[in-house]
Parts: sequence; C-alpha cells; structure tokens
Amino acid sequence: MMARLSPPASGGFKLVAMNYLAHLHLGGDAPAELLGSLYGDFVKGPLAGQWPVAIEAGIALHRRIDAFTDSHPLQARARARFPAERRRVAGIFLDLFFDHCLARDWQRYSEQPLQRFTARVYRVLAAEAQLPGSLQHIAPRMAAQDWLGSYQEFEVLGQVIAGMSRRLSRPGLLDGGLDDLRSLYEPLSEDFSAFYPELMAFAHEQREAMVKAAR
Repeated sequence: MMARLSPPASGGFKLVAMNYLAHLHLGGDAPAELLGSLYGDFVKGPLAGQWPVAIEAGIALHRRIDAFTDSHPLQARARARFPAERRRVAGIFLDLFFDHCLARDWQRYSEQPLQRFTARVYRVLAAEAQLPGSLQHIAPRMAAQDWLGSYQEFEVLGQVIAGMSRRLSRPGLLDGGLDDLRSLYEPLSEDFSAFYPELMAFAHEQREAMVKAAR
C-alpha cells in the first residue's frame, strides 16, 4: 500500500506507505496495536526487539497487510483503470483514495464514530515519548490538522498530492492524478467496497494467528 513519496539518496523517488487510517483501523484497538500500525510506515528492516513485543506485532501485521494488498487482483484492476502514463504511480493515488473511501463510509466498517476513533489515536501518539523517525515530527501536525478525519473530504486529496509533488525531484510526476481520481470516482469507490471487506477479514485472521503463535 504505497502513498508517500520521499527522495532516496541516489535521486529520483521511492514510494513509502501513507494510508494511515486504513492501517489504524485494521491493526487493533489497543494502544500498542495502534502504534505498531503506524510504526510500520517508519520502521524498516528486521524486527529484533527494538520495540515492545505488541508494537512489533503491529509492525509485522502492517507489513502483511501491505503484501496482501499489493498482490490482490482487485488492486491490480483498480490500478489498471488509470491512464498508462500514470499507472506507475497509480498505487499512490489508490492509497489516498481508499483512505478517503474509508473515512467517507466509516460507519459501514466501524461502530465507533470516526471523530472518537481519530481523537483516541492522537491521544495515544501524544502519550508516547519515543516515536520512530519522522513520526515524532509528523504526529503533532497529524493531530493539529486532523489528517485522519480530513480524508472524508475529496478535495483534501488534492492538497496531499500537491504537498507530495513539492517534495519530488521530478516535477510533474503526479500531475493529473487528482483529475484521474475525480473521473474514476465511482468505479474506484466500487473497487474499494469490494476489496476492503476482504482486507478486514485478512487482517482479523492474521491478528488471531499471531495471538495464537505468541501463546
């Protein structure tokens, strides 16, 4: 699940996940599970006891969710809807759009109101003294600007895409993405509605399996 761009040392660009809302929703309700769900975007390499067991389990689940998503036929179908010239970065736009769909239709997938859920996430982050990497700088802005809740509004995606574009070494790489999402709004919404329940079931199965393995 790829949605944030950052420049590698060699130039060009690489893709880094930023579909925070979906990972938080899928990863479990306990504070350590919420943290692990986010840490998966900021902690790379082997998990060797640097973090508490429950947080590392959340990171591992995050990675499994990403692998499941990236290899799923429904994701391939959604990416194929984009014009050929933007298909290489279609995963970026899909992650953003699917977080929009989740925020927009939150009541279908959670009994807890979105505002209550996001407020709890922000409290958990604020209470954690040692956040990994750039998350320590991102978390205060995430809460102050309500990044998670703001995805309900489609036009916010344009602001996010513009912000990512400014950090790229290749100007114009993401040009046209918001227009694609606007023109593909209905079919991509249908793709999300078909895919997300499968992803929820997968995440639930994985969490149960990880709990059993830890006993």
